[in-house]
Amino acid sequence: MKHHCVIVTGASRGIGAAVAIALAETGITVGCLSRSGQNPCPSDADESLKQRFIALACDVTDRDAISAAMQKVAEITHHDISGIVNNAGIHISGPSEDLAADAFRQMMDVNALAVLQGCQVAYPWMVKAGHGLIINMGSFYDRLGIKHNLAYCASKAAVGAITRCLAVEWAQKNIRVLNIAPGYIVTDLNRDAIEQGPLGAFLAKRIPRGAPGQPQEIGQLVAHLFALNSAFMTGETIYIDGAQSLTD
Repeated sequence: MKHHCVIVTGASRGIGAAVAIALAETGITVGCLSRSGQNPCPSDADESLKQRFIALACDVTDRDAISAAMQKVAEITHHDISGIVNNAGIHISGPSEDLAADAFRQMMDVNALAVLQGCQVAYPWMVKAGHGLIINMGSFYDRLGIKHNLAYCASKAAVGAITRCLAVEWAQKNIRVLNIAPGYIVTDLNRDAIEQGPLGAFLAKRIPRGAPGQPQEIGQLVAHLFALNSAFMTGETIYIDGAQSLTD
């Protein structure tokens, strides 16, 4: 089954950009949604690769905005949408005793509700295409107890639950749903803290492989999952954290 067009949210930078690039390099046209609308295509890419990126500004917490963006991508590409990578997310930390209800709601809205809405909006497109693959971006924090990260851990645990429930409910529609749970990945948001602060030394000891991952490793995994087309592989959470969550 050929995936002609796939949506990636939070695609302007970091993991989302790496995912979009990896998919485009396999020949897939990628609808890149982000608040900024920035195109993640490398500036030195050849013209054939550049044409596989459709970058649009979109608030992923707004269901109508997501629906309009998908419709526009489909109109531009003349392809049905047969995949979505719900990657957009935020991270807020702080003591649990001071966690405000609004902050908790914001985390759940962006990290969990937006994932559900992205799946829901993509659903009719996948039914029309006759098949689909949804990949939700969770976190290895979903099964850990991390100080000052109650809301983030809860939101990522919700992503796993959403994935499992939709996988069961939509299997007969030939729609698969998977959850990728990365560990520490070096991005523009945390590079200084990892490379210059104490976090880098901590991770060198804490991660069995001795170093955090790179966005391209997540991008490669996503691209392989789209190429695999294994009808029996659905509902799973795939941890890619250098085995950090397995150590004591």
